Amino acid sequence: MSRVLGAIPARLESTRLPRKLLRLICGQPMIAWVYWRARQAQCLDALVVATDSEEIAAYCRGNQIPVAMTSSAHRSGTDRVVEVMAREPADIYVNIQGDEPMVTAEHVELLLRPFRESPETRVSTLQVAITPEQARNPHNVKVVTDLRGRALYFSRTLIPHDRDGSGRVQYYKHLGLYAYAGEALRQFHTLPPSQLEQHEKLEQLRFLENGIPITVVETSQDTIGVDTGEDLKEVEDYFRRAGIRLPGS
Repeated sequence: MSRVLGAIPARLESTRLPRKLLRLICGQPMIAWVYWRARQAQCLDALVVATDSEEIAAYCRGNQIPVAMTSSAHRSGTDRVVEVMAREPADIYVNIQGDEPMVTAEHVELLLRPFRESPETRVSTLQVAITPEQARNPHNVKVVTDLRGRALYFSRTLIPHDRDGSGRVQYYKHLGLYAYAGEALRQFHTLPPSQLEQHEKLEQLRFLENGIPITVVETSQDTIGVDTGEDLKEVEDYFRRAGIRLPGS
């Protein structure tokens, strides 16, 4: 496999949890957790934080974290990765969202597995099995796949629908981590937001609506994407219970 570049889109302001990427988890900012945990993945040739915040950039520069300043006009983290792509040539780009402090090296390795096994892979992402109760939570995005492991649909609502009430349906939560072939990411950037994407507020649907397949790999390691103060506390409690520390701390 050729050059693989990881990018961490990092926006400081958030509607639900302002300044969340600089909020502390066990004494260290969230962005530090995301960077150093993802950096353990040996498959990444480079990893950079992509931000429009001078404050995040200053923190990164002071803590040996590579950082690229990007436009404040971007509507999504994917657009921010596209800007990095224009400066940093690579064959595959890995999008590691800045509010995923529980990301692991295994997650990144799993994202890249389809590219090793099938050269025609264009986009990959992850899923984890969840309970029906977890699936009813609209904050957990669900995914259904075909028999080859390609995404059929993503939704915040409960999919698939258990019409007979059998209780035998296995639901899967989508983890917001992606790997893209460079040409697929370029194509995504040229496409206008799609109808389903705008209804669901899920940008990955733009790929599907335009016939760009997404390979979905299952992981046993769930994550907590941090959107609220409660999420932040839950992640900190998990790290403390598990005795997890940042490398070098």
